[in-house]
Order: sequence, then structure tokens, then C-alpha cells
Amino acid sequence: MQYLHKKLITNRHSFKLFNQVVSRHFYSTNKYFDAGQPTPSTHPQLLKEGEITPGIASDEYISRRKRLLELLPEQTVAIVASAPVKMMTDVVPYTFRQDADYLYITGCQQPGGIAVLGHDFGLCMFMPEPSPHEITWQGQIAGVDAATHFFKANESYPISNLHKVLPNMIKNCSKLYHNVKTAIPTYTDLEPFQKAAYYGKVADLSLYTHEARWVKSASELNLMRESASIGCQALLQTMLQSKISPYENVLSAKVEYECRVRGAQRMSFNPVVGGGPNGSVVHYSRNDQKVKDGDLVLMDIGCELHGYVSDLTRTWPPCGRFSDSQKELYHLILETNKECIELCEPGTSIQRIHNYSVDKLSRGLKELGILRDNLRSSYHQLNPTNIGHYLGMDVHDCHTIGYDRILKPGVVITIEPGVYIPHNFDCAQRYQGIGIRVEDEVLITESGHEVLTGSLPKEMSHLETLLNNHSYGVGTDTSNTFASGL
Repeated sequence: MQYLHKKLITNRHSFKLFNQVVSRHFYSTNKYFDAGQPTPSTHPQLLKEGEITPGIASDEYISRRKRLLELLPEQTVAIVASAPVKMMTDVVPYTFRQDADYLYITGCQQPGGIAVLGHDFGLCMFMPEPSPHEITWQGQIAGVDAATHFFKANESYPISNLHKVLPNMIKNCSKLYHNVKTAIPTYTDLEPFQKAAYYGKVADLSLYTHEARWVKSASELNLMRESASIGCQALLQTMLQSKISPYENVLSAKVEYECRVRGAQRMSFNPVVGGGPNGSVVHYSRNDQKVKDGDLVLMDIGCELHGYVSDLTRTWPPCGRFSDSQKELYHLILETNKECIELCEPGTSIQRIHNYSVDKLSRGLKELGILRDNLRSSYHQLNPTNIGHYLGMDVHDCHTIGYDRILKPGVVITIEPGVYIPHNFDCAQRYQGIGIRVEDEVLITESGHEVLTGSLPKEMSHLETLLNNHSYGVGTDTSNTFASGL
């Protein structure tokens, strides 16, 4: 009995120790630091040790801040607020997307913060203070500790202390820069800010942040390649689906699904799925029609992967065959696409490539009898767009940098010639209502260029072979599968 009693006490003691160990394992804040967003300890499948966001290490964020401070004049301070939460209804928010400049500087993917950069103090982050009620409903968000521990800020304060701390930071600066798009009264209503604005000492920071963001690092380019790859795979799967389900809304849902299951957090923009004459509307977004047999479908899509977006377009006939008039126009657009891509290299500019595309397309459309004069105004009725734009953290990235800027290695642009002929345009009827665009992403390299979307077919023969020999469910009756509710 005495032996059993001692054994029972020993077992109870062991059980107590076990409970203590288990409790420490599951509830230790040291082991799992909650930064309000994925970290290497909470999401090892997404982040490696030392990364603040997937693919971007803390050292790179620190070097970005140093680079931006090098660009900013001496005795100046920069203020960047996070993106606001936008509400769908009184209690339902839209999906939050962080402002690109705030994300670029801090790595913080959450709302409610303000970042301040200065030559004397480096990066100072003012962080939100969620109440227990807010945490219950919305989860933990990054606070003061996360700012210094995870985001590697030099200083951090609760946002409630902004009115005490920020005035001392900005009172002696010669100029004050801020992100105009995300400006909020929390700092713009402060007396020192109002005084600086009154004397003309406040300016837009985007001139400097866009300069810093324009040329991508190796880490950024890896994310952009992956984002482009996801977009290409998703659009390829959607092409295969289009023959049996030629509905704009189904194709829109399909491409978004294929992007999301491959790891994208969201679409870069609402997919453009223009069937027939809807393809001649440049930013068509209703996506609510059936694509008629024999019509083309123009799909402009892109997805966002860990802060970096893709943007690509393909045009094809879901029925499996281009008509003669479609072939004539598509050949012109594709030839322009390929020739403009060959022009992409260090030393040229988007503007020069655009001018080349306008000359080529104008001549081609006149030869087809669609244009009857050489007036640029006539051409712009059929293509009001530029040949391309910068691409990166935003779809139209770094918009303060002009298209006449000489391109450098590490810059990513789009090449997207197109023609958009309204159904009532004064030309041969067989061309009316046709919209065609072929868009690729192009990275400028030391030796020329790299097409990030090169894996996606665009030759007419390749598209027809793909649709006729590899589409899902060929030979099966699916006429009623997608009709209900459309």
C-alpha cells in the first residue's frame, strides 16, 4: 500500500509537470509572437526566418528606408499613413489592401498605423491600440511591440501619443513630405503640419517613393515572376474551360479561382471578360453576357502575390476557330506585340515604343480599309490606350515617373497593343464590334528583356490547337450546365 501511495503521488506530480509544460507550449507568447499577420513562426509555409513578408527579408526593408532617406533632402521628414478601411455597409468592410508606399517601407499589412521617416531618427511607427472587444471580433493586430520586434522600426509609439511626439519631429524640418492619397486628420490637423502647409512646406512624397520602387530588387522580381506564372496558368485553364462554358461570368469566376488556389491573395483588378462587342470596351467589367458562337473573348486579368501584381491579356475564339476578319486584325495586333517586345531594352522608353506601335497599327488599319486617313484622332478612336505602363506593387505602378524616362535593368513594363472597334464604327461590317488585345509583362535586363508571361500561348495556330484538342469536356453535352441563373 505504501508503495502504491508513493507511486500515485509520483504520477500526480508527473501529471502536474506535464500540464505545466503543455500550458507553456500552447500559451507562450515568446514562442509564437503574434504580429497580426503571418510570421516565420506562425506561417513557416509562407515565410523563411528573417523575412517580414514572404520573399522579402528585414534587411531589404531596412535598406529601402535608407535608400528613401538618401533621396529625401536634408532636414526633411516623411509621413506615410496606412491605407484606410473602406466599408461596404455600416458593419461590413471591403477586403483590406495596404497602400503600396506604406507596405514598401514597413512590411506591415494592417490598417491603423502611421510611419514617419527622418534623418535623425530613422523609422518611427505609430501603432493602433485595439480594445479587447475589437480583438474579439477582428483578431490581434500589430502594436508597439511588433513595430520594433518584427518590423524593425527604430522607434514606436501608440497612435494615441502621436499628437505629443510628432510635433517635435516636424517642428524644425525645412520641408514635410507625406503620402497625399492616405492623408488623415490624425496628423494633418496638428498645428505644426498646418503651419508647414500654410508656408508651402508640405509636398507629395510619391515623387521619392516611386523613384525608390521603380527598379525592382532580385527578391521583388522573384515575386513578380511567380505572380505572372500564376496568372498565366490560371488564364490557360480558363481558355480550356471556355469552349464548354462561354459565359463571361463563369470565365471570370474560373480565372479568379485558379489564381487563388495557386496562392494569390486577390486579383489585381476586376477581370475584364469581354465577349464579342464587349471586347471593344477597354475596361469592360460587367461580365454578364454569353459569348456568342464565332465571337472572340478578350480577357485582361492579373493577380496579386504578397504585394506584387501581374497583368496580362489574351484574346481567342471559344468556338475554336478565328474567322478571316478576326485573323486579319489579330495578326496585326500580335505582330505589333512581338515587334514592340523586341524593342524593350535599356536605353529606350515606353514613349518610344508607344510611338512605334502607333505608326505600325495606323498603317495596318489603313491597309485593311478600317482607317481612311492618317489623322491621329481617327486612330485614337480605335485605340485610346498607351502601349504599356510600369508594373510592380500597383497595376499602373510608379505613375509619377513619365513614360519618356529611359528604361533601366530591373524595371518591369507591359506591352499591350490593341484595337477596339465599336459596333457602329464607319468601316466594313465584318470588322465592327471586334476587340483584340495581346498583353505581356516584360522585364528589362542588362542584355535586353525577359518576357514574364512567355509561357502563355498567343499564336493563332497554338490557340486553335489548344481549344480543339485539349479543352475540357469536348464531345459532352453541357448546354444546360451553366445556363441556370445566367
